[in-house]
Amino acid sequence: MNGWMVGGIALVLLAVWIGWRRRVTVPCELDLAATEDTFHAHVSLNGVQVNEGDSVLVHRAPTRIALGSTQRLSSTATVSQASWPRRVLVRVLGTSGITDLYEVGFEG
Repeated sequence: MNGWMVGGIALVLLAVWIGWRRRVTVPCELDLAATEDTFHAHVSLNGVQVNEGDSVLVHRAPTRIALGSTQRLSSTATVSQASWPRRVLVRVLGTSGITDLYEVGFEG
């Protein structure tokens, strides 16, 4: 094998290692509110911790809620957990972009 082939195989293996995700389906609780005091949608996952690079897909979540109402529902969610290299990459890139938040201001 020549050096180019070994390098190509190594890059493919690295891409697979970074891109690999473990998927877990867990029960969750949805807390939805659209009142004068609060407007929020919170999800509490049961049995799994979400870290950097992970993604969460909530199943059977309502797409609308009537104004002035609150709802608490039980559902399921699929958590796609990032691999260790992806977690490190997201942590490094995320902290480098935090200064963008400092530039937010309100003028009145």
